[in-house]
Amino acid sequence: MRSLLGWRESGVAPGDRLSAIDPAASPPSTSLSVLGYPGFTAWIGLGEIGQIVAGETVFVSGAAGAVGSIAVQIALLRGCRVIGSAGSDEKVAWLQSLGVEAFDYGTADLREVLKDGIDVYFDNVGGVQLESALRALRNHGRVVACGSISRYNDTEVQPGPRNYSFVVTKRLRIQGFIVFDHNERFPEFLAEAGAWLRDGKLVYRETIVDGFDNLPSAFAGLFRGANIGKMLVRVGPDDV
Repeated sequence: MRSLLGWRESGVAPGDRLSAIDPAASPPSTSLSVLGYPGFTAWIGLGEIGQIVAGETVFVSGAAGAVGSIAVQIALLRGCRVIGSAGSDEKVAWLQSLGVEAFDYGTADLREVLKDGIDVYFDNVGGVQLESALRALRNHGRVVACGSISRYNDTEVQPGPRNYSFVVTKRLRIQGFIVFDHNERFPEFLAEAGAWLRDGKLVYRETIVDGFDNLPSAFAGLFRGANIGKMLVRVGPDDV
């Protein structure tokens, strides 16, 4: 079963707060990554919110993470040119192997990377990359506001994008979303993503940390970019 009960060694919940793992999910961890809410978030974000169209250019930040790594692949499957940012040579190389025009955001000149323009920005990080995307977006471009992990640990309130005026002059649309609002479409997502996975058109990576006591350090690792794909904690017999 899959639940949203938070970090706990055990728990009791009514049935409507639990969902069965699809028997086709193999290994079962895929129900927490590519065939779970990370994959569903990418699917809804690009299709429902971003409304991507074949031939468009899509920029995904945090492209080697749980959501971003699926988003770049879905955009490619939809016939888009895909640019993705990541934070290490290893992540960049993996994304490039998937067909993504990937770059290291810590060393690249974002203005140069995005100079040809983009139609959709799938935002996982906010901050400097959001500003760069606003500059690069074409008229009537769309921003899929999924997250802003670069700002989550700020100790002081940061100013908004300095070039926010582009939203007006380019007639941009920025829309945030919470994937749980779209749960009625999860079976549709599962059918399509499951077929892609079985056919080898969709691949995934998982970063697994062992031991329930390592949950806090694994969570903190997300903010250091320690994961490729979904960060998971594996609970063994000694943890229960």
